[in-house]
Amino acid sequence: MKLCRFQNASGEVRVGQIVDESGVVDLSAAGITSVTELLEDESRVARVESLADVQTLQLSEVTLLTPVEQQEVWAAGVTYLRSKKARMEESDFSANAYDQVYDAPRPEIFFKALPEKVVGPNEPVGIRSDSKWNVPEPELTLVVNSAKELVGVSIGNDMSSRDIEGENLLYLPQAKVYDKSCAIGPCIVTGASEEEIRQWTIGVEISRQGKVVFNGETSIDNIKRSFSELLDYLGRSQSFPHGAMLLTGTGVVPGDDFTLEAKDKVSITISGIGTLNNPVITV
Repeated sequence: MKLCRFQNASGEVRVGQIVDESGVVDLSAAGITSVTELLEDESRVARVESLADVQTLQLSEVTLLTPVEQQEVWAAGVTYLRSKKARMEESDFSANAYDQVYDAPRPEIFFKALPEKVVGPNEPVGIRSDSKWNVPEPELTLVVNSAKELVGVSIGNDMSSRDIEGENLLYLPQAKVYDKSCAIGPCIVTGASEEEIRQWTIGVEISRQGKVVFNGETSIDNIKRSFSELLDYLGRSQSFPHGAMLLTGTGVVPGDDFTLEAKDKVSITISGIGTLNNPVITV
């Protein structure tokens, strides 16, 4: 089941279920007020399937929004071998730390974004004005409810300023956390097992003036750590009254000679979810 948030022609924010490539069922018409409400409900699938006489809209008639409501957004790093190598390439100064965390029992987990700073489909993601080396990071996003249970997955873009992070590990928050540095969408897929999700692929395509300047793809099964392991560490000594979202690291990294530019377009696709499209601006 694909749950989403959208804005209808009247400007109202609604909860929906994407049912095919072009249709979305308006669940708000049946009294469902938020995506979070469904994620907290163990009977969410049966509840949605039991709805009758619910209006179906064309996706072309609505504007999809990020499915993030009040959830905190966190991120895990160095979970793919490619990510470890890329982070080590950023800086000789920090290379040893990245090498060690890849094999350490405790994963790298850091705070990424407040809900109000997350952008959705077709909204611009940002590159820092004080950075010269910026890249998107396509990532599977794990969605948990207030009980810290895995209840769905989505697509995430963990925008990063590689030169700032490479200069000093202590600059990681500045390299990762800023306006429009995180995109999540276009929906949350519920009901898929980790075994099924690991059979999916994740890829990114970057276009500039209508020309593809970078593309790459990898298997989600290349994530070294299990989902339960990542969520265990995320939830330690933490409470999430509205649930949380965890970006799980990237396995597709452009070469060291590539940096994003304003007006680029980033398209991230996960085979079992869909595609998240975002233009790029300078912030």
